[in-house]
Amino acid sequence: DVQLQASGGGLVQAGGSLRLSCAASGFNFDDYAIGWFRQAPGKEREGVACISSIDDSTYYADSVKGRFTISSDNAKNTVYLHMNSLKPEDTAVYYCAALPDIYYSDSTCFTPADMYYWGKGTQVTVSS
Repeated sequence: DVQLQASGGGLVQAGGSLRLSCAASGFNFDDYAIGWFRQAPGKEREGVACISSIDDSTYYADSVKGRFTISSDNAKNTVYLHMNSLKPEDTAVYYCAALPDIYYSDSTCFTPADMYYWGKGTQVTVSS
């Protein structure tokens, strides 16, 4: 079975840091790009960052550039989202998703409908 398990969320004060993990199984990790999305209450799901499994190229949403870093450990089939300088507006449920790397682009990796597999989310709450 395909699984994407997101973890690492929690409650943090503004300015703090968290590291999210996305552990993948049940598909060939090396053939897929992984993206992080988030959804705040009453808002649409939005793409945050994504990484290619082929060349580790990355894309970031403007709202997180310079604060968030996505990385991949292919040996562990795990992608990380390092979040620094967190703001209250970063509060959301964070999800990871997978997309075949052949379709990877700065458009597809931010489009929820283009993702093939989804994991359950992990809650991130940033207090002011």
